[in-house]
Amino acid sequence: MKHYIQFLSHQLKGWPQQNYYLFFFSLGCQVMTLVGQQITLLTVLTFIGTTLGVLCVLAINAAKSVNGFLGVLSAICFIITGYAAKNYLSIFEQVAYVATLDIPVLLSASWNVNMASKIRKFTGRTWVIALVSTAAIYLVSGWGIGTFTDDPRPWVDAISFAISLTAGVICFLRFNNQYVWWIASGLAQMVLWFISFRQGSATLAMFINSSVYLINDVLAFTISPWYNEKERQRVIKQETAYAASLESNN
Repeated sequence: MKHYIQFLSHQLKGWPQQNYYLFFFSLGCQVMTLVGQQITLLTVLTFIGTTLGVLCVLAINAAKSVNGFLGVLSAICFIITGYAAKNYLSIFEQVAYVATLDIPVLLSASWNVNMASKIRKFTGRTWVIALVSTAAIYLVSGWGIGTFTDDPRPWVDAISFAISLTAGVICFLRFNNQYVWWIASGLAQMVLWFISFRQGSATLAMFINSSVYLINDVLAFTISPWYNEKERQRVIKQETAYAASLESNN
């Protein structure tokens, strides 16, 4: 357990400076949103979820595998928030993240080790598979959630779910093309949570959270090891040195 805590602590270090700036900007916005409204159990859980969620996506941006631990905790909060807003597919979205990304990351020793050195790119075939899969998930989930639940926004909920689910799978497979999907996901979630807020079903915090996610996704194309070769080599060197220090201590 001691070594695992040390590992988590290490994974929160060595990020691009812009990631830390974005986290504290998000934290400030969320604090102002929290204190500017009636404080309830739901608003507090939303605050905790959005804070951990931003840390999670920033960790992915920095090619740090602490996102598995942060993702599980934030998902619990977002599931409660999604249920309260009747955005039922946002609940399945979080369950899918946990099942396809967070738990495998937590259980897979190989995924956690020097993840920046394992980044891949799509081929033409994988582009087709990813796009067709997104469209299929959208159609099936939109029909299902609209038919069997009282979700007031089934097709808006469905597009957010379809894009986010596909992005999570692409991320776990270590393709940098995930950020095309993450940007689309951020836009879809902003629309979903803004409509939910306008209809009185959610707090503004979820819209702000989606906005921060979108900023993070745009940043990924410039500073993240997923796209920036110089940053990738820096992280690989950092992780290699960390692994060597652990071996020498043992």
